[in-house]
Amino acid sequence: MAWNEPGSDNRDPWGQGNGQNGPPDLDDLIKDLQKKFSGIFGGGGRKSAGGGSRGGMPSLGGKSSIFIVVVLGLLWMASGFYVVEQGEQGVELRFGHYKEVTEAGLRWHAPYPVESVEIVNVQQIRTVEVGYRTNTRSNQFATVPQEALMLTKDENIIDIQFAVQYDVKDPRYLLFNVSEDPDQVVRQATESAVREVVGRNTMDFAITGGRAEIAQDTSLLLQKILDRYQTGVNVKAVEMQNAQPPSEVKGAFDDAVKAREDEVKFKNEAEAYANDIIPRARGKAARILQEAEAYRASVVAAAEGEASRFTQVLDEYHKAPGVTRDRLYIDAMEQ
Repeated sequence: MAWNEPGSDNRDPWGQGNGQNGPPDLDDLIKDLQKKFSGIFGGGGRKSAGGGSRGGMPSLGGKSSIFIVVVLGLLWMASGFYVVEQGEQGVELRFGHYKEVTEAGLRWHAPYPVESVEIVNVQQIRTVEVGYRTNTRSNQFATVPQEALMLTKDENIIDIQFAVQYDVKDPRYLLFNVSEDPDQVVRQATESAVREVVGRNTMDFAITGGRAEIAQDTSLLLQKILDRYQTGVNVKAVEMQNAQPPSEVKGAFDDAVKAREDEVKFKNEAEAYANDIIPRARGKAARILQEAEAYRASVVAAAEGEASRFTQVLDEYHKAPGVTRDRLYIDAMEQ
């Protein structure tokens, strides 16, 4: 209704009479608001002996307000305390920018929103599986073909699986340079490193005797990749879990491997037989040569003896031909 319509009893919008039909007194409004706030904070103003209230803002209400502000301020300051456990490091941020790294213990930073802290476990060893995933409930694993299939130097496809263990060496880089899950970053970097290393080696080398060398080369290359992008990750170990041809050609590959194994076995058997028969043949040949040498020596000695005896007889014959001839005749008749 209008302010001074008939029936309004000359009341204004605040419900108070105004004999002068003017706006309410501003001082009265302020006092009314003070009374309401004092009632909220428990300081409703003391009554005087005559029943009238004291003028001005109540002192108890003002003290309560100051006390609440102080308590809230202390709580806000206390919210800056935090604890860094053993094996962890805290990265303090000021308005979202790096400030410092804190070690284990009770620490304090300026409360939010001025400063904040991120706690990072730098000693926890994390494991990333590349080419397979393990089901922790059934303790079984499933192959991930898009990660496991690699192309070798001799243009064969190999199904290879790795497990990578890593920890955090610099939490600053991990927080500011790694925008996604660190496990996923390490997995992608490992996959890239494995493809490069496997591409430098043949399929036979990767499956048979080159496992340790490939794992070592992959570890070194993986660390270089992670350092290049400043991820703050430290590679602890890289282990090759499995390496085999794809299941579609595994049967043919197994046959080829068996054929190579048979070749090696037959070659070893032939070498063993040769190592046995050749020394025996050489010994027999040496014995025959020795017997031949002995026979030759005896024949030569006998021939030389006969020749020497004939020479002696010839000399005697020249000296006395008749006597020697008779002597030879008599010896021949006696024999």
